[in-house]
Amino acid sequence: MARDNYSDLLAFLAVARERSFTKAAAKLGVSQSALSQTIRALEERLGLRLLTRTTRSVSPTEAGERLRRTVGPRFEEIEAELAALNELRDKPAGSIRITTGEHAASTILWPALAKMLPDYPDIHVEAVVDYRLTDIVAERYDAGIRLGEEVAKDMIAVRIGPDMCMAVVGAPSYFERRKPPTTPRDLTYHDCINLRLPTHGGMYLWEFEKDGRELRVRIDGQLVFNNIAMRMNAVLDGFGLAYLPQDQVQPHIDDGRLVRVLDDWCPPFPGYHLYYPSRRQPSHAFRVLVDALRY
Repeated sequence: MARDNYSDLLAFLAVARERSFTKAAAKLGVSQSALSQTIRALEERLGLRLLTRTTRSVSPTEAGERLRRTVGPRFEEIEAELAALNELRDKPAGSIRITTGEHAASTILWPALAKMLPDYPDIHVEAVVDYRLTDIVAERYDAGIRLGEEVAKDMIAVRIGPDMCMAVVGAPSYFERRKPPTTPRDLTYHDCINLRLPTHGGMYLWEFEKDGRELRVRIDGQLVFNNIAMRMNAVLDGFGLAYLPQDQVQPHIDDGRLVRVLDDWCPPFPGYHLYYPSRRQPSHAFRVLVDALRY
């Protein structure tokens, strides 16, 4: 294969990784039709079908999966070596992609970036807010931020925040018409503001623990959201109970706009960690970010 056809392999890897021509085209900055033509031309030159296409999905064939497994890591190594050349610059430079949850992004990641980035104008950061437990290797992220108990064991994990605590809260106006719950099971009789998880489309089960006893409660209510801001607005306006990070609701508890219940069922748990693959050599720019986030 001619060297100028290497870009076709990169196009194939993007489609195989995204399992979508639309998403791969957006990431590559080309049209979907141009990308489809590139893949068809590559398949014709190889004499093999690399992708199975249906109306709903795209997946590698046996030959395509073998090509993805063997060629993909080679391109990653080349990209890593090119990124390592930034070590020769006077100041760290390069792009860093991070997947993070909404709460960690606003309370930990952004404060660190706001302090760090003015001193490193050649470092560029892309942060993607997502509740999914993202495969950072497959989706080509440099790192992820998740709670300590959610980090895969084969990753390097760096603690970037203190232990956390969740809180069940409601507005005084809500408790004027509803008796406060005394155990997590009482929540089944309350209007609760639900969180929909994107990974499987299901609802988040509220998790509690007391004296070594763990409970997961499936709650119900009039409202379902997929972010903190809308749940916060709804609970402040008295539409039900919400289960939110304590640091987010504490100012409203202090000023009397929210009332906390079931606090004896909400013990601390491991806080946020930055994690990244152990086999990947961090760039100078990435090490700067790690140092800025380290707790």
